[in-house]
Amino acid sequence: MSRIGKLPIQVPAGVTVTIKEGLVTVKGPKGELSQEVNPDIKVELNDGVITVTRPTEQKNHRALHGLYRSLINNMVIGVSEGYKKELELVGVGYRVTNTGQLLDLSLGYTHNIYLQLPNEIKVETKSERNKNPLIILESADKQLIGQVCAKIRSFRKPEPYKGKGIKFVGEVIRRKSGKSAGKSGKSAGK
Repeated sequence: MSRIGKLPIQVPAGVTVTIKEGLVTVKGPKGELSQEVNPDIKVELNDGVITVTRPTEQKNHRALHGLYRSLINNMVIGVSEGYKKELELVGVGYRVTNTGQLLDLSLGYTHNIYLQLPNEIKVETKSERNKNPLIILESADKQLIGQVCAKIRSFRKPEPYKGKGIKFVGEVIRRKSGKSAGKSGKSAGK
């Protein structure tokens, strides 16, 4: 049995789950999400607990079992608590502002980068003196918020020498020493 797939999902108060013809819909205070489920995988709701079962021990059924259990669990957590990601801009002159759902990034290129965010994501930007600018994203959809974070991060990934770029708050960047570290032991002059 799949270790993840066999775990039951507790449905918190205020969240309603409907299962109809391979479509699982979850409604809660933070929004509504739905996911199509493979017809081979059975999803059942009994007494506020969702269970996911598979018909056979075939490799693809085992893979889908854990996948759909995780997707449904992420939807339940998303509509009840929501997901929050914080990105930090590290670099001299890096700035960010937002006008509604339009994000304006100044990342050291010749032109600013404008990114229109989906309506399902709430965005907030913070710029305080002597601190790195922050982008705070909130959404009920874990997959969507992760995809948007990856897109924003792809504009200027953190580099290993000075650590400049867009990184998650709390992320540790593995640093490399520059070219001066490789020349130890050699004489300075010939």
